[in-house]
Amino acid sequence: MSSRGLYIHIPFCRRKCIYCDFYSLADEGVQDEYTAAVIRNIRHFGGCFDTVYFGGGTPSLMSPENIARILDSADIVSGAEISMEANPDSVTHEKMCAYKSAGVNRVSLGIQSFDDGELSMLSRLHDGRGARAALSAVRGIFDNVSADLMLGLPFQKPSTVSDNIDILSGFGVQHISAYMLKVEEGTELSRREDLLSGIDDDVQADIYEGAVEQLSQRGYPQYEISNFARPGFECRHNLKYWHCEEYLGIGPAAHSFIGKRRFGVRGDIRSFMASPVMETFTTDDNAGGETERMMLALRLNEGCDVPPDVAQRAGRYIDAGFMTIDGTRLRFTVKGMLVSNEILSSLLM
Repeated sequence: MSSRGLYIHIPFCRRKCIYCDFYSLADEGVQDEYTAAVIRNIRHFGGCFDTVYFGGGTPSLMSPENIARILDSADIVSGAEISMEANPDSVTHEKMCAYKSAGVNRVSLGIQSFDDGELSMLSRLHDGRGARAALSAVRGIFDNVSADLMLGLPFQKPSTVSDNIDILSGFGVQHISAYMLKVEEGTELSRREDLLSGIDDDVQADIYEGAVEQLSQRGYPQYEISNFARPGFECRHNLKYWHCEEYLGIGPAAHSFIGKRRFGVRGDIRSFMASPVMETFTTDDNAGGETERMMLALRLNEGCDVPPDVAQRAGRYIDAGFMTIDGTRLRFTVKGMLVSNEILSSLLM
């Protein structure tokens, strides 16, 4: 059996950000019980893993001891990529050293911005100075560091994004995830008319295209719609999603793809901790077909080979500058990346 990816959802947060629709809640002193449930499920489902990703939530709120217990319970191959998301407000030198000793070898730091006004608007718990301090601490310990930036925020100026990129490249991070803001239904942001009025589609497009160009100039070529990396530092775990490879997701609201089955877990921490084995629901029992593989692969700059009928339908998007084709290999342009979901729905569905 080939190695899978392992995703572990850590649902704890100190405070909910106004744009976030991920499943999260306060710790409430259940961290040890939650860790035991994670370990129980890893042992039940089994498998050999060559990537592990602690996502959230805020995984850096977990004690290093519990992270170590989880990693010790899994069959992880030598040389595996073991990533953990961290928020700047929960970073300390001692804790990050302990995570490294536990086995973590890649940290993804949720910076989002270095601008105090933007951070306050997003209800982040750190400011620009705190972001720099956390980044300095993490870079001093880990050789593989990623940072998140948010693009297209309400009233955001292109100069702010440019400054953010310059700061990150100055710290020498190896990977940058630059996400366009998406207003998710049910979030606080979706109810804030004062902020929604400051989101302009044309400005967002200009900011995105400018960021892609600047990141490339700074040595971070784009390899996926929202991801940029120094050569050799692409996130191996996330590439499993886009290459349609198997992964096991553990925790409330986590999702998995094993065999031809995609399945999820209900977003309920109490149910997850109380069940001997997490209860799953099937989202697709015939997953991984050609159409799905093309949809996922086309998120990547490398694109994918497509059959003649798809190449023919793509002609109008190629003519409009949204896509390019070389032989049978179809790719999005930067312009096309911005509207990729709409194009893929039309092209493949």
